[in-house]
Formats: sequence, C-alpha cells, structure tokens
Amino acid sequence: MMTNEPRGNVDEERLRNDQPEDRTSRAMLDRNITENREMTDADRIEAFRMSSFQHVLPDLPKIPGYHTCWLTTTSQTDTVMFRMRIGYEPVTREDIPGWNYDKLSLKTGEYAGLIGINEMLAFKIKDNLYEAYMMENHHDAPNRQDEKLVQDVKQVQNQAKSSKTYVESSEGNDEIEKTLQERPKPKTFD
Repeated sequence: MMTNEPRGNVDEERLRNDQPEDRTSRAMLDRNITENREMTDADRIEAFRMSSFQHVLPDLPKIPGYHTCWLTTTSQTDTVMFRMRIGYEPVTREDIPGWNYDKLSLKTGEYAGLIGINEMLAFKIKDNLYEAYMMENHHDAPNRQDEKLVQDVKQVQNQAKSSKTYVESSEGNDEIEKTLQERPKPKTFD
C-alpha cells in the first residue's frame, strides 16, 4: 500500500547541501598520474601550424598564365564581387580537364554552376596582375610605411630642434634609412 506521506528526514538528508564544496572522489585522489598533460611550447606551435593547414579544400591545378585560389563567399569586406572587379575570374570546366567537375560544382544558390566547396569558390587571376597585387601588398606598401616612419621621426627631431627642446631617439635611424634604400625588389610571388 502506497501513501503520499513525506518520508521526513530521509528526503531532507538526501537534499541537504551542507557537504564540503570539494567533491573529489577517493578514486580520483588515489589514481596514478601517468602522463604530463600540459602543452609544451613546441606542442602549441604545432597546434598553431595545423590550425592554418588546409584540411578540406583540394589544391587547385596549375592553369598556364594564371594564379588559382579559393575565395570565400562569407567575407563582408573581401567579397567575391570585389575580387571580380579587380580581375579575378571563376575557374571553369574547360580550365581543369580531368577534374570531377560535377562533384565540385555548386548546385544551388547565388553561385550555382561554379566550382566550389561549402562557402569557398575556385577562382583564377592572370599571373601579371597577381604579381602586381602581391608586389603592392607585400613589398611596396610596407616600404612606404617604413619610409613614412623614418620621415615622421625626422620631422619630430626637426621640430624639437626648432623649438630648442630635446627629443631622445633610439640609435639606428640611419641604419634603417640605409636598409630602406638598399632593399632589393622581390622577383616573384607564388
């Protein structure tokens, strides 16, 4: 026969929360620690390296006269339309004979018919234009920034001289300026 009467102290004891906060079991305390689970710097560097490693996208084949790459459709600032305006073109079936085009062709959406995987699209750009963009981004623009920094330091020094104040400058400005003048232009980018 069942009754709906409370079981009194049994339920209260079970629900009481006045035990200590540390609920580590005796088994956890007695277990042997067999390995060091802390990551070393080498482990962290390898994890960082692997986070940048391409796991999903296949390497696009070389197309004579073009540089090939994957473009994302999800970027708010570096859009596919912007890339097309500056000379990028979709990779076509004719560009890559022998590829399983049907498997990599997007079936629906804004980019249906293009070669793609998830949000990534296969594009190409003429080698000479690619070289010019890479030269601008990775050589010319950084050189202009370096030169501007040297000019800014010189301007602050000249202002200090004209107002008869003293500006402490680290040594090496002359060496930086000399390095900027002697820096060779890179030949090609891959």
